[in-house]
Amino acid sequence: MWRFGYTLLMHLAIPLILLRLWVRGRTESDYRKHIGERFGGFGGNDQDGVSSRLPVNSLWIHAVSVGEVRASAPLIAALRAHWPDAQVVLTCMTPTGRRTASDLFGSSVTVCYLPYDLPWAISRFIRRWQPKVLVIMETELWPNLLAACTSCHVSAFLANARLSEKSYLGYAAYAPLRALARQAFGQFHTVMAQSEADAVRLRHLGSNNTLVTGNVKFDIGVLPALVAQGIEWRAPFVSIGRRVILVASTREHEEAALLDAFLRQFVESAQHGRHPLLVVVPRHPSRFDDVASRIAARRLSLARRSQVTPPPADVDVWLGDSMGELQAYYAMSDLAIIGGSFQPLGGHNLIEAAALGKLAIMGPSIFNFAEAVRLALEANAMISVADADAAMVEAAALLDSPERLKQMGENALLFARTHRGATTRTVAIIENALLDTKKP
Repeated sequence: MWRFGYTLLMHLAIPLILLRLWVRGRTESDYRKHIGERFGGFGGNDQDGVSSRLPVNSLWIHAVSVGEVRASAPLIAALRAHWPDAQVVLTCMTPTGRRTASDLFGSSVTVCYLPYDLPWAISRFIRRWQPKVLVIMETELWPNLLAACTSCHVSAFLANARLSEKSYLGYAAYAPLRALARQAFGQFHTVMAQSEADAVRLRHLGSNNTLVTGNVKFDIGVLPALVAQGIEWRAPFVSIGRRVILVASTREHEEAALLDAFLRQFVESAQHGRHPLLVVVPRHPSRFDDVASRIAARRLSLARRSQVTPPPADVDVWLGDSMGELQAYYAMSDLAIIGGSFQPLGGHNLIEAAALGKLAIMGPSIFNFAEAVRLALEANAMISVADADAAMVEAAALLDSPERLKQMGENALLFARTHRGATTRTVAIIENALLDTKKP
């Protein structure tokens, strides 16, 4: 009953969905492209990573946006090693996720949008790609998608699953949402949770077969070419003894607070001598120009990655207006302040910084990475602060204590290496499950 009502609302929302795509397309034109894919359509060509080959028993991975796409990389590599002849179809929801997927995988993986959760659109997609398995990264929950997988005998898995206390309470508080969630979670063959706390909440919402496998983001590989690029960018600053602070994956309203804190702590204060270079890398490319304007409004000298590389040695701020180079920005920095954590957004990935031996400083909003933050704090591999000013105060203290900064960077690297292995456990569960389905 609840799914019927949900499906009716989805159909009624189609005009609003199309309007939203068109409005979003005003600032990011890619929202107006490939709209047919969002309703299960397919262009039938090889452009943009979409192959025209008819698949048989393809491996379907769904990763909503950039973070999940990057997290899927080691999993996709492991799945392809087990099933080298299977075509891999990677769906996402955002243009940035789609671009990231195309950059990471090229033509080796079919990349397209996930259809909206309309029964006919999902059925159309499944008929086209004939998947034998669906692996959803983290916690995307689409009732009609999972119902279609059940009816078409597609084994569905939830990998790297997480469910914050806030999200759990949101599902549990309303009977319709709770009923939809219980039905949807119950249709997964296996749910593989990042932590025991996530597993408990998922079980309470109807996830029957739930195992704790850890966080696959610990398995994301470090790319030597990007590291070398970052070291090259850093070289002019090493030669003059100037330090580098990275502010990574920032979201709306965060840059203003962090820029003001940087001004107060470093530029307007003479106690730290020559102030460090501040590298700002916004999360979304549609905001690059807006962030550049905010930097200029504060009378900070600005260079942009798209215009000059490496940055001039005397510039105040370098704007990282590029995609797919975050590891290079980490490699050039002395420490990183992680965005998404200074607004109530749950924070972004501190593990990538740790994998490069960089200490991360995060604000108070960390529910997207609660378990990783807990483990990192226990390992003395990161610092948690209350606000942007506190982040810059900690950054200054660390730059004034190079031995402490070095030790915490080493702790971060050890922390990242210690918790690897979730990908191997995930693939083993999927492989065993598929073998069991073949038994008479």
